[in-house]
Amino acid sequence: MIAHPGSEVRVLIRSRPTANFAQELIEYLPDGQTVSVHQRKDSRKGVVNNQLSSWSFRLDGVLHDVSQEEVYGRVGRGVVLGALEGYNGTVMCFGQTGAGKTYTMTGATENYKQRGIIPRALQEVFHEVEQRSDHAFSVHLSFLEIYNETLVDLLASVRGCPGVGPGGMAVVEEAGGGVSVRGLSLHPVHSEEAALNLLFEGEMNRIIGAHALNKNSSRSHCILTVHIESRSRTLSDAKYVTSKLNLVDLAGSERLGKTGSEGQVLKEAMYINKSLSFLEQAILALADRRRDHVPFRQTKLTHALKDSLGGNCNTVLVANIYGEASQIEETLSTLRFASRMKCVQMDPVVNEHTDPVLQVRKLEKEIQLLKQELSIHNTLANRMGMSYDTLSETQVAEIQSQVRRYLEGSLDEINGREHDTQSQEPQGPQEPLRTEYTHTYVPLYNICPVYYMCYSMHRDNMSDLVFLPSSSPPPKAEAFEDFKAERGSEINRILKENKVVLLERRARLRELTECVNTAKREIDSTSTALHQWRDKRQSQGMGAQNLNAQRAFNQTPSCQRDRAIMIASSWDLSGSCSQQSPV
Repeated sequence: MIAHPGSEVRVLIRSRPTANFAQELIEYLPDGQTVSVHQRKDSRKGVVNNQLSSWSFRLDGVLHDVSQEEVYGRVGRGVVLGALEGYNGTVMCFGQTGAGKTYTMTGATENYKQRGIIPRALQEVFHEVEQRSDHAFSVHLSFLEIYNETLVDLLASVRGCPGVGPGGMAVVEEAGGGVSVRGLSLHPVHSEEAALNLLFEGEMNRIIGAHALNKNSSRSHCILTVHIESRSRTLSDAKYVTSKLNLVDLAGSERLGKTGSEGQVLKEAMYINKSLSFLEQAILALADRRRDHVPFRQTKLTHALKDSLGGNCNTVLVANIYGEASQIEETLSTLRFASRMKCVQMDPVVNEHTDPVLQVRKLEKEIQLLKQELSIHNTLANRMGMSYDTLSETQVAEIQSQVRRYLEGSLDEINGREHDTQSQEPQGPQEPLRTEYTHTYVPLYNICPVYYMCYSMHRDNMSDLVFLPSSSPPPKAEAFEDFKAERGSEINRILKENKVVLLERRARLRELTECVNTAKREIDSTSTALHQWRDKRQSQGMGAQNLNAQRAFNQTPSCQRDRAIMIASSWDLSGSCSQQSPV
């Protein structure tokens, strides 16, 4: 699903499956979009508690007890397909630690069906690349980790990747208004298998820790970016589209009293909470349309996600909650962040670019075609020897000299002739700069501004325009209209006459065809009748002959009949013998 300009960020809620789900505190309404949270008031004696005890949050969807496949279908598929069309896309998970963010984004490695949004998105990308044979795609991957406000390249260990020092990576602004990470390696991938290998390589390099709520807690924010470039195979166009698909796995917010973090884990939790707090401040600033400044540069996380937060991007947020009664305060905090994120406006557009090399080739070809068209036009107009090349420095100097002499009064007319001063040998008649003059008016100050001032002071009663040779033909539309009015009218008349003759001959052909078909049908019917009559006569003739033979046999005397029968029998016997014992 591609968001329209001015639409809001899509936000969905996903609750972690648990046997102790607080049904009396968290309620999912039947519309599939509303979550109601009820919190018990502090009933201590003598304490007045006027805080709210019930909240309702309406978002874009609730993912409760659903499969990983359904999560990807509702969250990631539309963003991935939009990225293939040239729209930037971002899918990120936000929530407290242990709420299932990494499981949602990456999934579990024990079961193929439990793979998360990132592996499924990579599979979808390469499946679509194979299906769209009319476009040529190039795909690159980068994997960034933000650990304790330090940028780390998770794919730096890949063979052939140039190493970058600790201070060599930085988030920088691009010319088009976006951001990029300087020093982050970019790896080309040509198959799903290669992309998954890079994903697993980066996952192995991530920093994880353990605390009371999560034994495998992510201690850093990670951004896997898929860079896609698409060029048409069917159109000879210099334009192409690019897009970035950011798949963000944020570290979870932690309440130190519940996690019991100490030492290095405590330090990491402080950096995580600080960056998430600044992220929420940036979201508040984006949601408030009256604010002109958004504090993206406060942390590396907000600066790196500048493109993904309310800019040229299709952004989808998955808010992961832990639906137990002991985590109700963190659940409320996550839902408040989700409702604020939903107020952020997006303005996605297709990232279309023009290849300068192909554009230059296209323009050179167009110039050549235009020159050929001008040459044909000059030939039809009996204007031979026209040149449309740029005036040389010598020609410009000659024109300025003639203008100067004309203003001084030593020259009566600007004739547009060029004197070749480079050669001392006589060259014969000098070639004109332009062989044809048309009434194209060019202001004198465009040729010689100084003498135009003198001209204006001393010749106020004359026009400031001089006749110069035309360097371009009339517009194509005007030339076409002139051609239709002159030579084109005769061609049009001939075409109309030929069309009338053609229509008449087609009508005559249809008549002759109908006559031939009628005669053929008559011949076929006559032939059929003749065959039937002939067969009937033959059958009648054979019957008459048999009848006459029978009558003659009956009228023959008995002695002759017996003799004939004996002769026929002897012939039959001789014939059978001859067949059995041939000589």
